[in-house]
Amino acid sequence: MTTLTETPTRPPADAPAQTGGRLVDLVLRARELSIAAALILLVVITTIANPQFLSAQGVEDIFLNASILVLLAVGQTMVVVTRNIDLSVGSVVGLVAFVTGDFASGTDRNVLLVLVVGMAIGTLCGLVNGLLVSFCRVPALVVTLGTLYVIQGIDYYLAHGEQISASDLPSSVLSLGNDAVLGVPYLPIITVAVMLAMGYYLRSYSSGREFYAIGSNPEAARLAGVPIRRRVLTAYLVSGLLAGLAGVLWLARFGTVVADAANGWELKVVSAVVVGGVAIVGGTGTVYGAALGALLITTIGSVLVVLKVNSFWQDAITGVLLLLAISVDRLLALRVTRALRVRSRTRRGRRWLNGNGGAHRAGRAEAAPPSPATKEGSARDEV
Repeated sequence: MTTLTETPTRPPADAPAQTGGRLVDLVLRARELSIAAALILLVVITTIANPQFLSAQGVEDIFLNASILVLLAVGQTMVVVTRNIDLSVGSVVGLVAFVTGDFASGTDRNVLLVLVVGMAIGTLCGLVNGLLVSFCRVPALVVTLGTLYVIQGIDYYLAHGEQISASDLPSSVLSLGNDAVLGVPYLPIITVAVMLAMGYYLRSYSSGREFYAIGSNPEAARLAGVPIRRRVLTAYLVSGLLAGLAGVLWLARFGTVVADAANGWELKVVSAVVVGGVAIVGGTGTVYGAALGALLITTIGSVLVVLKVNSFWQDAITGVLLLLAISVDRLLALRVTRALRVRSRTRRGRRWLNGNGGAHRAGRAEAAPPSPATKEGSARDEV
């Protein structure tokens, strides 16, 4: 008796699935690369128009001006990836800058103590926002818009129309915003350190990935056992803490502080985050992209000053960038969704072939007609 056997072969990789995977990987990097390219192009064009733009002092001013906005954008990123928003960061910066300035004025207080006080105030503001959003389930837009005005009111009440003067601040506080180490100012060093630490945490730790899971699909995250309320509360605590740190750095950078310091910065922060590739609907984006977005917006402001353009156009350009970023996010989301659907269908097809291909091949083997050699052997047996 002759048995026909067939060696099973692995189905070849499907081209659409490979394309879908490449597209998903590309989208994760496309926004950061496009922002970096736009930033380089802007700097090159401005340098051609005014060679002094890239002088040592010009570059230092850009990074100093961007440091505080980048710091706020890093904290805002943690909130936005969970499908929430924090509109109170600008008012927190103003409150912390004035309160810590008043706390340090006319004294010789250590800068570390001033930093602790400022971050404690910011964390308290973040705690209020986080509790109302995560545990009381009040919409984030309503909560943070309300706390924005409440904090501004407290700031104006404490200020009584007065201002903090740089001449009254201790030298240790002022040196934080003006001194440097090896030629690099302290402010960018602090900002980069915070950004790298936060980016590493969100990428490398499972608890960090849970923030993205909440923003991608809150219901699936809940079913998977993700502590949604605690993670959202943590995001607001981090945002408030970094806003408090930014308030102290604002005081150290400018010295003179009035009650409306950083007024309107919440929109700049949100714009920087969205322009940097963090999806406003949550689940996508990195702190590095948000930092590039903040640097781009700050550079645009510096370019307008160098080219002697009315500062009104900075807000207009920021608005246009925000609209473009949201539109691009939507288009990329649709493309990624289509690619994932193609890859999902292809995988299901492969699983079906792997599960049923063997049975089909065995059936074909049994139904195969006997070979000529087999027929001759059977005839001899009969004779």
